[in-house]
Amino acid sequence: MPDLRFAIGPGGARIAYQQWGEGIDVVAVPPLVQNIEAAWGWPDVAHMLERFGRIGRFTHYDKRGTGASDRILHPPTRDQLVDDMRGVMDEAEVERAWLMGFSDGGPTALLFAAAFPERVHGLLLFGSGANTERDVPPEQLDAHLERQRRAARLWGTEESPWVDHFAPSLAGHQSFREWHRRYERACCDSATLYDLLVMSIGTDVTEVLPDVRCPVVAVHRTDDRIVPVARSREVVDELSDARLVELPGEDHFGYAGDADAWLDVFEEVVTGTVAVATPRLGTRPRVALRTLGRFAVEVDGDDVPSSAWGSRHARTIVKRLAVARGWPVRRDELFELLWPDERDRGKVGARLSVQLSTVRRVLRGGVIADRDSVRLDLGEVDLDLAVFDDTTEDAAIVAGYTGTFLPEDLDAPWTAATRAEVATRFAAAAAREGWRRLADDRPGRAAEIACRMIATNPLDVTGHELLVASLLATNHLDEAARAHAAWVAAGEELGVRVPPLEPG
Repeated sequence: MPDLRFAIGPGGARIAYQQWGEGIDVVAVPPLVQNIEAAWGWPDVAHMLERFGRIGRFTHYDKRGTGASDRILHPPTRDQLVDDMRGVMDEAEVERAWLMGFSDGGPTALLFAAAFPERVHGLLLFGSGANTERDVPPEQLDAHLERQRRAARLWGTEESPWVDHFAPSLAGHQSFREWHRRYERACCDSATLYDLLVMSIGTDVTEVLPDVRCPVVAVHRTDDRIVPVARSREVVDELSDARLVELPGEDHFGYAGDADAWLDVFEEVVTGTVAVATPRLGTRPRVALRTLGRFAVEVDGDDVPSSAWGSRHARTIVKRLAVARGWPVRRDELFELLWPDERDRGKVGARLSVQLSTVRRVLRGGVIADRDSVRLDLGEVDLDLAVFDDTTEDAAIVAGYTGTFLPEDLDAPWTAATRAEVATRFAAAAAREGWRRLADDRPGRAAEIACRMIATNPLDVTGHELLVASLLATNHLDEAARAHAAWVAAGEELGVRVPPLEPG
């Protein structure tokens, strides 16, 4: 990932930017919100960004108040965005560039091209126009703003609608949805998002189009759900040197869907040709690490065979990194865990490097190591424990707990705390969900949950009580009697008095 740098915009706000690649300058004007550091964490985005670097010397930045740029009290005006863009170009020593405007960045790019024609080779617009919000009649504006306010409140939560609307082709990809929730929170807070949405609604730069004299190429997916293709058609119709490339698809995010189709268009416009394609990062296999109920690494849904590990040490490293949930584990701790009797740190350091090579091969990368520590790269590995941690709904917690944490390592002391933690969280959620199901007149489902609670912990008296109540609700009296006897036995072992069975 390129280094993060800062330009100073009007008023002293720092504007974060990155620059990489060689050749003709291309400057990307940010969409509504983004985070240029966090964006590299998803393979499809990284593939798009690396292709930008193949087109030329590429510069992108976060608008003030968002991403890695300084937070501010009030949203920037469109004029401030133009000035910030000029500040970034000055700091990055970009005298003249192709401007690449994505979505809400299109109006800013058009304004800049009209104001500073000497600094613009041409415009590349994607999913954009002179205005990107749909036309809202005055009498419907208040209702429209309320919908935007509700959407902003859901920003960064499990109920966030942004993936469904902006990247429908990825909506069924659970790992992407989880990553995008984190990415949303890294972009801005909900209040800032709402302010930017309001600004976008009020933006229409159609009046400056006669002053845009440079070449313009607009690419738009014909079924874009956010900005209709009509917006690009309107711009192209108003300009003397412009063309529109319409491509199939409904994703608004450029990296979703067939990204290479429009990237080829932009590359040919800027460079005159399309270079031989490099392997697409987005096609790397999906690696999943399972720790609940069993230990396994899955690559594109298939378990990695035991023979691929070479030794138990590599498996132990991965398990210990899973316990850390993406936080760094010191190398000294791994030395002590794997080779407790070896005091030659140089020797065990070399051994650890060998084992980490195996880990990287099995996980297709998946770890980040520095001089002092090693950690799991949760951007490349889907860890079931991390997903379980992020889950808040009781039903989802119950479904996500697929069994004891690392059941083959019950004697390993470094697994005990995590095992107890997740089991306790499951038990509490299962109790709430089970009694809720029973109250909703779904005793069969409540009994299933109770059985899982008891299987997890035979002394879970709440699980026993829930099972008895569920069986009584379905009039399974013999089974209820047996369940009650098990409840009594658990209570006696714990010193807990269990009430008598009352079928009535």
